[in-house]
Amino acid sequence: MEIHIDTEAGRGRREEIYRQIREAILDGRLRAGEALPPTRELAERLAVSRNTVSAAYDRLTGEGFLEGRVGAGTFVRRVPGSAARRHATEFPIETAEVWERVRLPLPAGVRAEFDFQAGIPDVSRFPFDTWRRLLGGELRVSSPDSLEYGDPAGHAGLREAISRHIAVSRDVRASAEEVVVTSGAQQAIDLLGRVLLRPGDRVAVEDPGYPPARFAFEALGAEVVPVGVDAEGIRVADLPRGTKLVYVTPSHQFPLGLPMSLDRRLELVAWAGKTGAVLVEDDYDTEFRYHGRPLEPLHSLDSTGRVGYVGSFSKVLSPGLRLGFLVAPASLCRVVAKARFVTDWHSAGPVQAALARFIDDGGLASHVRRMRREYRRRHDLVISLLERDFARLLTPIPSAAGLHVSAYSTRPTATAARRALRGGVLVNTLDEYAVLPGRRPGFVFGYGGIPFAKIEAGLSRLREILH
Repeated sequence: MEIHIDTEAGRGRREEIYRQIREAILDGRLRAGEALPPTRELAERLAVSRNTVSAAYDRLTGEGFLEGRVGAGTFVRRVPGSAARRHATEFPIETAEVWERVRLPLPAGVRAEFDFQAGIPDVSRFPFDTWRRLLGGELRVSSPDSLEYGDPAGHAGLREAISRHIAVSRDVRASAEEVVVTSGAQQAIDLLGRVLLRPGDRVAVEDPGYPPARFAFEALGAEVVPVGVDAEGIRVADLPRGTKLVYVTPSHQFPLGLPMSLDRRLELVAWAGKTGAVLVEDDYDTEFRYHGRPLEPLHSLDSTGRVGYVGSFSKVLSPGLRLGFLVAPASLCRVVAKARFVTDWHSAGPVQAALARFIDDGGLASHVRRMRREYRRRHDLVISLLERDFARLLTPIPSAAGLHVSAYSTRPTATAARRALRGGVLVNTLDEYAVLPGRRPGFVFGYGGIPFAKIEAGLSRLREILH
């Protein structure tokens, strides 16, 4: 255990060693059962005599903070709860108001018996063996240079692989130089906000929509304006004057699940070209389309360089990889890389290299095909059960893609969702994603994180609870 002790703090060295170890134990920085450095090692590190360290250890042992174990060393003893110091809360530090409204997601280990939480993929089907082989291979052949700081825009091989992948799978034509690798889609959204927005700038978001994007813009000081969504997508006619940035999910509107019509896409792109606004296109799960042909991305329809295209590997592979990407407008590529540099510099190099190999070897395409078949089974089952068993309660919203299905409700949903959770069914409500009150109530049924075999039983229990 490396422990920091300042022997120049003004007291005698033995007193300082005693006091600072005692403080660390009381504050919880040193926990029960942790081993302290041997007296000779700590004495050498602090440039003091071994007797000085031994005397401090002896005093702490006598007071019950440490215990010696023959042949093993010196260890921290458990301090009774009544003796442990609590951090002072009398003087809380004021934070920005937006953080009071941010809700953290449930920890991965806290799951209901029937988990219909939206936006969760089936990580049990992650290609673990292939990934271990690829990542192990990268670590075996890597030189020390590969573990140094890398390009803030991302691993060159991964940027090339993403450029080819999205050209084929999403009809997004972009050079590798326009691709910036990010820690998931959320960072891509945040980076665009950082380089484009000043405090007070106006941002339009879909209502209902994706809360973390809205909060990211608010945290940057923007004035965020909710704009309603109809059957064709965000209502372009309602976009307010002076809007500098518009965040949209056109391929699979979150959370309603509707695709933006081609006419509405063309209208939105034309509006951006006319007003000078930037469009942030979040294409978070477009790989999983089950019916009909995919519509052209806004990025492909744009001829003025005003669309930032955001993608992620969280839904197609695993959220734990924390890898996404941004196809930045050409005029913003360099400044976005600078913004990545000042936030967290770059993602782990070997992980990026392994993903590049996975894409280039065809592993990603094969995995997407397998998961598309599986998710389609779940999608179709959820739709059929909602139509069969919830006819008087819920009206499914047409959906042909993604990892969730939404349904409008004839009754308020907040209380029902809480009752469902107590009954072992976790399901989101449309209210959770609405900005303005008065939007139609409904539920959002995620089927990525629940096994196919549990879907019918879970919806059956929900029906009993709703009745």
